[in-house]
Amino acid sequence: MALSGGRIAGRFFAAVVALAPKLCPLVARVEFFWADERCVPPDHPESSFALAQRALLRPLGVAPQRIHRLQGELAPDLAAQAGEAEVRRWLPVNGRGQPVFDLVLLGMGEDGHVASLFPGAPAAVAASAAVYLAVIGPKPPRQRITLGYAPLAAAREVWVLVSGPGKEAALRESLHPRGRTPLARVLQSRPATVIMSDVTDKELPS
Repeated sequence: MALSGGRIAGRFFAAVVALAPKLCPLVARVEFFWADERCVPPDHPESSFALAQRALLRPLGVAPQRIHRLQGELAPDLAAQAGEAEVRRWLPVNGRGQPVFDLVLLGMGEDGHVASLFPGAPAAVAASAAVYLAVIGPKPPRQRITLGYAPLAAAREVWVLVSGPGKEAALRESLHPRGRTPLARVLQSRPATVIMSDVTDKELPS
């Protein structure tokens, strides 16, 4: 499983922990990776790992050897390479050589970004077959590491959590068959993706 950060992830983690008595036998067999990370130390307030460690992994008692964090304290390119090497040590690959996650958890920003795949990124980001990429985000901390589009397309399951005001337009654009947001690109690359949202039906395309 690959985790994401952000406000909605924190709420999701809290809900999972509330179900802990039922989930612990299952969680004990899960290997945890990350969909993206800010280039900060693992105890930094902006670290996606720090959020998951505090709100999910520690409360569930996940064994340290099952936690495969992205090393945001390294130089971005080195962190991306180390993250890819770790993924390839654990995951099976498909016919295109892409590691296959069982589940990737994503949020969506007001601009339609997922993980740290942002609108307006260089064409090389969309074309890359790398598992992890070093990218620049629009707001601090700007240096980030993210899963690329290719491993998101290869994952068995992708769940996208969309919640909060100001996201209706981006979700509507993403669900359009010719949408151009990063989420739209992910949806168009996969046969099926689960979207969980509190946006009302009347705000979405028919």
